[in-house]
Amino acid sequence: MLLSIIYLIAISAEAMTGALSAGRRRMDLFGVVIIACVTALGGGSLRDIVLGHYPLGWVKHPEYLGFTICAALIATWVARWMHHFRRTFLVLDGLGLICFTLIGCAVARDGGHSVPIVLIAGMLTGAFGGVLRDVLCNEVPLIFQKELYAVITLLTGAAWLGLLELGMSLNAATLWCLGGGFAFRLLAIHFKWEMPKFVYRDEVH
Repeated sequence: MLLSIIYLIAISAEAMTGALSAGRRRMDLFGVVIIACVTALGGGSLRDIVLGHYPLGWVKHPEYLGFTICAALIATWVARWMHHFRRTFLVLDGLGLICFTLIGCAVARDGGHSVPIVLIAGMLTGAFGGVLRDVLCNEVPLIFQKELYAVITLLTGAAWLGLLELGMSLNAATLWCLGGGFAFRLLAIHFKWEMPKFVYRDEVH
């Protein structure tokens, strides 16, 4: 039940980030809905394909599409009152990132997969929807930019598995990692924590 609630929060948050991205590109409502659905459901779809988990989540539960579309339309309505547009976008994206990470880890763990696969499944679920959103909106994906992003999904997933291994209940571990991972993402944005960069200049002398 807890993971189901978290999932609904996640698809709503990510759908809103997709709608806001589409709005920045001046898309019509059809484009807004498509970008929102790809953002909210793309990561989970990729995870299910990689793990051979069929039918896909939104195919088995088409009501998820309804939540996604409603969240996207709500975002178009409230966007005019969002004075801190980018900050709101990043907060929603961070919330969706952590929620989806935990769900992806849970799906892989329930399927009996090894720890590395569980962590990768969490990262795919958390980050790939945002990658699709940014690519379709002709932006550099957040996962490839300077703030910590994919690393946070891996650390959140590892912490979740560690707490379960120590005997913590599923609900408690999920709530602790949800709060901790979300706070970590916000701190990374605020303090501009970065991964080391690789800079290569092909200069002809």
